[in-house]
Amino acid sequence: MSIGLSTALSGISAANERLRASAQNTVSNGAADFRRQQLQAQQSDQSSAQLRQVPATGQSAEADLATQKSATYAFVANLRVLQTQLRASGTMLDIHA
Repeated sequence: MSIGLSTALSGISAANERLRASAQNTVSNGAADFRRQQLQAQQSDQSSAQLRQVPATGQSAEADLATQKSATYAFVANLRVLQTQLRASGTMLDIHA
C-alpha cells in the first residue's frame, strides 16, 4: 500500500514542478535575459525530475499553456489516486479493528 502512496506523491510533486516551470516561462517570456526552464527526468523515472535552464529558443506560449493544462490534469489524477489509497487503507484498518 505504501508503494501506491509514494508513487502518487511523486507524481504530484512532478506535476507541481512542471506547472511551476511552465508558469515561470509564461511570466518571464518577454524579459531580455529570459532563459526557458525545462524539466529533465533523472534516468528513466519521470517522478524524480529536476529543473534546468535552456536557451530561450524553443516552445511557444501556446505550448507552455498546454503544458500547464497537462500538468494540472496529472496533479489532479495523482491526487485522486492518493485519496483512493488513503480511503482503502482506512477501510482495511476498520476491517481489522
